[in-house]
Amino acid sequence: MSDLLKNGLNDYLDHLLPARDPILIEMENYALQQNFPIVGPQVGRFLCQLAYLKKPDAIFEMGSGFGYSAYWFNLGAPQAKIIFTELNRRNIQRAEKWFKLGKKAHQIFFKQGRAQDILAQTPGFFDIIFIDVDKHEYPQAFSRALSKIKQGGMIIIDNVLWYGKVTSVRESDQDTMGVRKLNEMLYETPGVLSSILPIRDGIGICIKL
Repeated sequence: MSDLLKNGLNDYLDHLLPARDPILIEMENYALQQNFPIVGPQVGRFLCQLAYLKKPDAIFEMGSGFGYSAYWFNLGAPQAKIIFTELNRRNIQRAEKWFKLGKKAHQIFFKQGRAQDILAQTPGFFDIIFIDVDKHEYPQAFSRALSKIKQGGMIIIDNVLWYGKVTSVRESDQDTMGVRKLNEMLYETPGVLSSILPIRDGIGICIKL
């Protein structure tokens, strides 16, 4: 969990959240026990809202872990086809179990491998692309996503404030440098409208015009 919000504000916001799907609670407990990074319920609810507003036909996740963000996307857009990508087979198996328990597996297409390669090999274009891969790969992932997002589509990127590390320049820290470069690209790339929101560890939102 990021410490970007001080003086108990994160705890306050978490406390305001209404009851969640029991599957999400189970996922959150697993993440806590295993120290596994997930977007958390504040961001998850925001992803659900964005999906509900966008009403997408197709969502591509570049980096899905064990399916927490994908589950939230499905809650907001149960009609959407979601391409789930993950390198670790055990994480995919965990996600498959939770989506079956939640009776949501029929819209999720599980792919094992490197997210950028899978996106390049997948035909068609997407309404939403979510990026949560290794941070040093963020600039390349964003460029790849731009080539596969529909006009009017939305690219959403997690961890764009990277625990506050983006405020310091250390060229030896490739992950931080990757996030910093991505953030510059969000505002410098022609033909897009982007914002960075300081929710949890920072969310980047980019609309292709």
